[in-house]
Amino acid sequence: MLPQDSGDDTEDVSLFDAEEETTDRPKKSKIRHPVASFFHLFFRVSAIVVYLLCELFSSSFIACMVTIILLLSCDFWAVKNVTGRLMVGLRWWNHIDEDGKSHWVFESRKASRQENKTVSEAESRIFWLGLVTCPVLWVVFAFSALFSFRVKWLNLENDQTS
Repeated sequence: MLPQDSGDDTEDVSLFDAEEETTDRPKKSKIRHPVASFFHLFFRVSAIVVYLLCELFSSSFIACMVTIILLLSCDFWAVKNVTGRLMVGLRWWNHIDEDGKSHWVFESRKASRQENKTVSEAESRIFWLGLVTCPVLWVVFAFSALFSFRVKWLNLENDQTS
């Protein structure tokens, strides 16, 4: 026999109510690889910030261009080798066969229930939004450089869109 007033504010709930309660709650999408998520956005955003603020800190066009290209090269390496694999399960590489022909091999994680647990929804959104948004910004910068007659900066934006 259980005492009614034990000073305990707990309430007896049936097992079925507990299941319904847990399924109604929104699932928290947790970032499982915070370092990879940080660097996925860091190189892209820092290249854009350097492009926007470069003329304030340096009058050398060459130094600005080299810095931006190095940041975007680090971004490409990080996306290809680390963040693509960890955040969304993508990887690709180049394979050269015996005839000397180059073949690109693309792999993605299969969408099954168990493997879907390893890909966080939040990380997937960060990955794809970062992958799409930054090139769109570079296109906007290219048109602004073209219409403002800053032709020397146009060369840099054309490298980013291809």
